[in-house]
Amino acid sequence: MAITHLFFDLGSTLLDETAAVQARVERTVERLRGTPQECSLKEFWARMDRAARREAHPYALVMQLQGGAGWEPWPKNLEQVYPGTPELLAQLRKTYRLGVIANQHRGIRERLEAYGLAVYFDDVASSAEEGVAKPNPRIFELALSRAGCAPAQAVMIGDRLDNDVAPAKRLGMRTVWVRQGWGGLAELPGEEFRPDAAVSCLADLPAALASLERSG
Repeated sequence: MAITHLFFDLGSTLLDETAAVQARVERTVERLRGTPQECSLKEFWARMDRAARREAHPYALVMQLQGGAGWEPWPKNLEQVYPGTPELLAQLRKTYRLGVIANQHRGIRERLEAYGLAVYFDDVASSAEEGVAKPNPRIFELALSRAGCAPAQAVMIGDRLDNDVAPAKRLGMRTVWVRQGWGGLAELPGEEFRPDAAVSCLADLPAALASLERSG
């Protein structure tokens, strides 16, 4: 069946979270200094790297290992749109209907507006606004229903094997794993997590989609 709809995750897919992660980790290390949970910046990063290979949210795992110390707030103001993203979305929108399926706080449409991306998306499903979060299949089903497309007509594009690839595959959607951010370091935990295609950056997405179209 021909692909007619593309659904994107947001963090580490369309938005570069590198600076936000860096700031959060630095603030965490500084706050823990002199406490029983103290950890050097180098060691914290090393633990994040190890955790990312088996856990999609490495900060959460490292903080758990640090004795459950409170999390630093997420600095949303440091997120940036990956270079070339608006141009890519404009190109894709000529062929496909575009949507977003993301675990996000309320106000996702306003954030997309602020990033200059809202104009490209017809369908937006946010966990806070839908009352259900990935990997629960219900959020995917809601997005598909509103878009009026069958799962086989849609592709889910995201950085996480657990939240984006596996649940979408179970519904019959095709999947593209964008190996950016911490999610891109994950080791494949099983065949049900294997994406239909994988790219190292969004610039490689058109070629991956063309391959999926050829394979049917």
